[in-house]
Amino acid sequence: MSRSAREQEWADWMRRAIDGDSAAYHRFLHAVTPHLRSMARRRCATYGAPASEAEDIVQEVLLAVHLKRGTWDPARPIGPWLATIVRNKLVDALRRRGREATVTVDDIAELPAIDDRTDGSDRVDVERMLEKLKDPQRDIVRSISLEGAGVRETATRLHMSEGAVRVALHRALKSLAAIYRRQSGEDD
Repeated sequence: MSRSAREQEWADWMRRAIDGDSAAYHRFLHAVTPHLRSMARRRCATYGAPASEAEDIVQEVLLAVHLKRGTWDPARPIGPWLATIVRNKLVDALRRRGREATVTVDDIAELPAIDDRTDGSDRVDVERMLEKLKDPQRDIVRSISLEGAGVRETATRLHMSEGAVRVALHRALKSLAAIYRRQSGEDD
């Protein structure tokens, strides 16, 4: 399948998902995840981030896609929208590690701007899902994924090691994905 045909299929699934088709959303997430993982690995290598960051970036991208899916313009290609989210999550990860992130003009020239405005329902949806997590995981996801704090800062505030925070974040994001699938009936 060609790249444009693949992206057209993803866009069709996302359009149906936005209209409430949870099976289409599940197919979209399942199909797009390997692409996101590959893109995250390439970008980590390009910008000097450790390869171990790629999976954390993918998890954050998937959460962002869920939260921002309403900002995607169905009249535009979905590939650049996804690439923008990956780039932004990589930049966030580099900032958290205290590294300066430089993005070339070539990386952003073809990408659409992401509208950060939401109608508030996304925030309520996130809070409802976060309430299902255990205490340290909930605090870690809020701190890192929603408030943009770094791993070190979060670890210090919660009196945990940085490694424990990373493991808890990864597990929390996996739990959130499972919670979402159960709520959406996508485990069928």
